[in-house]
Amino acid sequence: MAAARDGIDALLRDRGLRRSAPDLTAESLLRGAHASAVLEGSLSSLDEVRSGSCDEPSRAAVRLNTQLLALGPVLTRSPLQALARMHALAAKGISPDAELGRPASAQGADRLRALARTLVTPTVAPALVLAAVVHADLVTVAPFSSCNAIVARAAERLVLVSRGVDPKSLVVPEAGHLANRREYASNLRGYREGGPGGVQAWLLYAAEAYASGAQASPLAP
Repeated sequence: MAAARDGIDALLRDRGLRRSAPDLTAESLLRGAHASAVLEGSLSSLDEVRSGSCDEPSRAAVRLNTQLLALGPVLTRSPLQALARMHALAAKGISPDAELGRPASAQGADRLRALARTLVTPTVAPALVLAAVVHADLVTVAPFSSCNAIVARAAERLVLVSRGVDPKSLVVPEAGHLANRREYASNLRGYREGGPGGVQAWLLYAAEAYASGAQASPLAP
């Protein structure tokens, strides 16, 4: 994780300070939405996502990423509210209105509350570790009726923003997961089923994915 953070810092320091225009943030969010949607089975190309002529998984990811950064302060002070809003954005038109932003079960509600406590409790854990845990928890618990993985990947990005790793959201962690798609799926299974060893393997994988996500940034050469 330290090596991944160093790579992100080098990218943002060497290029981001000189080229931090809002359009680069928008491009990063768009690339992230496309990658997240492909991981959900989307067949739309990046150009189709860019033009708006894309399939439903892509529209869900774009709806969420378009408004994601505004939720950074909310995630910091009220994680449950932020996660509910993220699901409502992604799942609009997919889940019934009554289910938007609401856990699908009592178990899902309990796990969301536990995750929210993790996000507001002071910790010495690196922000990259926290982001990876938030991502894996949301995918494996699947607290909502739909779009859990899309919400999970967006939440991971938002943790990186809110914890100061990537304040302008120029890294594309979703693309890092897409570039390592087979390992992504297998390590999520390990996180769910493999006990402490599975968690460790997921975190080691996540460090590699974050490095790939930095390479996918619009800042990268």
